Amino acid sequence: MTDQELADLRQSYSQRTLSEADVQPTPVPQFRAWLDEALAAHLDEPTAMTVSTVGPDGQPSARVVLLKGLPDDATFLFYTNYDSRKGQELAAQPRAALTFFWPGLERQVRVEGRIEKAPETMSTEYFQSRPRGSQVGAWASPQSQPIADRETLEAREHEIEERFTGQDPLPRPPHWGGYLLRPTRVEFWQGRPSRLHDRIVYELASDTWRLSRLAP
Repeated sequence: MTDQELADLRQSYSQRTLSEADVQPTPVPQFRAWLDEALAAHLDEPTAMTVSTVGPDGQPSARVVLLKGLPDDATFLFYTNYDSRKGQELAAQPRAALTFFWPGLERQVRVEGRIEKAPETMSTEYFQSRPRGSQVGAWASPQSQPIADRETLEAREHEIEERFTGQDPLPRPPHWGGYLLRPTRVEFWQGRPSRLHDRIVYELASDTWRLSRLAP
């Protein structure tokens, strides 16, 4: 594909509208309503989200992980290896941004906020509910660290399988668990024709959510 052909790729959005009268007073219940619609529409990976963090040198990095809960309608929950690149960056700078994109509904949600580790009991309960292969993988993989080859990873997997033979579920690794993002800013984006999209944003000010519309 040429650069011009790439530049000419575009789609007009016209399925829905979004107004201030459409949304709930606080952002997480509003997000849950949109997520329920994404699930009902049977979209591919509706809980997939881009998690963006910042390194000590100011370099941003992003990766896709899965949302695993909305505890108390106040936080966004996901799990990962605490020693991974994102884990190290969150330890140094406990702030992150999440981005959800549901092209089937012509919608996007952008979330910014503070990060804290989930309670250990929550992380353990979820870890031990995962398929055994995923539990073994969490022990075996030194996430984000260089490894010699695929065979090295598979050897580590075999070692973990042997180590925990007959044990089900596995104990949760100390380097693995959940993060809670407490939002301070949440934007709901609804595609509209002529790129004049609807953008409604919630911003937290002195424990009160302020609602406004942004230009597309």
